[in-house]
Amino acid sequence: MASGIPMPEPLCLIENTEEALVVNAEALEVLSAIDQPLVVVAIVGPYRTGKSYLMNKLAAKENGFSVSSTVQSHTKGIWMWCVPHPEKPDHTLVLLDTEGLGDVEKVDDKSDIQIFALAILLSSTFVYNTMSKIDQGAIDLLHNVTELTDLLRTRCSPDFNGAEDTDDLVSFFPDLVWTLRDFYLHLETDGQVITPDEYLENSLEPKEGSNERIQHLNLSRLCIKKFFPRKKCFIFDSPANKKKLSKLQTLHDEELYPEFVQQVEEFCSYIFNHSTAKTLPGGTEVNGHCLESLAQIYVNAINSGELPSVGNSVLELVQRENSAAVQKALAHYDQQMGQKVQLPTDTLQELLDLHGACEREAMEVFTKNSFKDEDHRFQKELQTLLDAKQDDICKRNKEASACRCSTLLQGIFGPLEEEVKQGIYFRPGGHNLYLEKMEILKANYCQHPRKGIQAEEVLQDYLRSKQSVSEAVLQSDLALTTQEKEKEEARRKAEAQRAEAQRLEAIAQENQRKLEEKERLHQQQMRQMEIDRANLLAQQQRELQRQQERRLQEEAERQKAEAEAQQRRLQEQLMSLRSSASRRDDCILL
Repeated sequence: MASGIPMPEPLCLIENTEEALVVNAEALEVLSAIDQPLVVVAIVGPYRTGKSYLMNKLAAKENGFSVSSTVQSHTKGIWMWCVPHPEKPDHTLVLLDTEGLGDVEKVDDKSDIQIFALAILLSSTFVYNTMSKIDQGAIDLLHNVTELTDLLRTRCSPDFNGAEDTDDLVSFFPDLVWTLRDFYLHLETDGQVITPDEYLENSLEPKEGSNERIQHLNLSRLCIKKFFPRKKCFIFDSPANKKKLSKLQTLHDEELYPEFVQQVEEFCSYIFNHSTAKTLPGGTEVNGHCLESLAQIYVNAINSGELPSVGNSVLELVQRENSAAVQKALAHYDQQMGQKVQLPTDTLQELLDLHGACEREAMEVFTKNSFKDEDHRFQKELQTLLDAKQDDICKRNKEASACRCSTLLQGIFGPLEEEVKQGIYFRPGGHNLYLEKMEILKANYCQHPRKGIQAEEVLQDYLRSKQSVSEAVLQSDLALTTQEKEKEEARRKAEAQRAEAQRLEAIAQENQRKLEEKERLHQQQMRQMEIDRANLLAQQQRELQRQQERRLQEEAERQKAEAEAQQRRLQEQLMSLRSSASRRDDCILL
């Protein structure tokens, strides 16, 4: 629960006192703190049939709702336990355990009807818990639902959104889950195995015959089938050995019969996955605060007066069921037309064909859901309403066509109108241009699809509305033609003069360019002569330098040759002296 308020154990929501039903303020405070959508599961049935045990299993707790092992009814009033929904994180699961019906200790059975009524009104899934099999007694007990007709018409208090009387009785009723405890029969019919759901449907089939007793039996079955169009049946074997049943609340799964454990798991899984959020007429989901208000409103309504018995009369059922069938047929028609029809249609016949097809489907829906419309009064009423819808949609088709065509014309011709405002066509030849543009835009308009039956009429109305504009453009065209010709002649002369002046200016510029080019070439030649003279002087200087270097080199080579010759002469003299000295030494030795 969004409030984060823990609820470790159930609280009494509605106390059944001897004087009246009393709503528990503490339980209302818990509800008011829950802002999530509520999945409300209520269980009703004869006392001592194990209702509280199933509710504890739905809460995933071993203890919680009181489970008694005696023949005395244990639960009084309606007890509530709010727990997080195990399969829908954004929802809260509200479990309502009711006191047993048919308790022999009660002074009268008036409170049974009241508890029964509250369980139906407050829940989105209604669990009807009975023993052994489906018999006439169980069916008659459930038939108490038909005695709630006047209660359901009770106007809600002003503090609850101003709710009005309801017209669709079935919309108040939750899904029906019929649980059969200690079931001992074989699920067979005519030698064929059937499912628990088929067993339930077979048990509610009308009996053949026309005597008063058969009519009474059939009335109960028809009412149950009508009030609970969504039904489910579960069967349960005995939980365990008879000696252990007195301690059922404390037994673990392994101490119970496996078949029973499996059946309880399947029941809980179905409730968790198929039970929807509690909703109000119109589809508004009920949160905690809303359920708090509902509980107070319904208890006040019940405490304000007796619940009448409608007995065997089905007149009100006929009225309500057939009114609902008419509304379902109209809703189906509206849904189908909304899906199939895109206004505007190209032709009226296209619309009438679609209407005819949806009308036939609506009649089929009415026939399927009607209840004893023997004089065809409601069928005629439906036909009248469908005829009115045909007239209305034809009118809307015409209006849609006119609206689409007007919008289309504005989009196509809007730029042309803007050009007219800017004066583009108020000039010589402008009228022909205007007419040409009009023809192009008309062709563009005609090429657009799905304009509807008003396409040509809206176009002609538009063209007639723009006739004055065309005439104004024409008058302007005629009035400006002569003046424009004079202006054009003056413009041509001025253009010729400008061209001649531009030619002379071009010649002068060309002459000036040639003079400048000649001067540039002269200057370039002078610079080149200077460069050549400088290059010649430099070359002469380099030649003189090379000649001087050659003379110096020749002088050096001459001097070198003289030195080498002198050195040879000295060497020759030295060798001569040595030779003389040697001969002198030889003489001395001799």
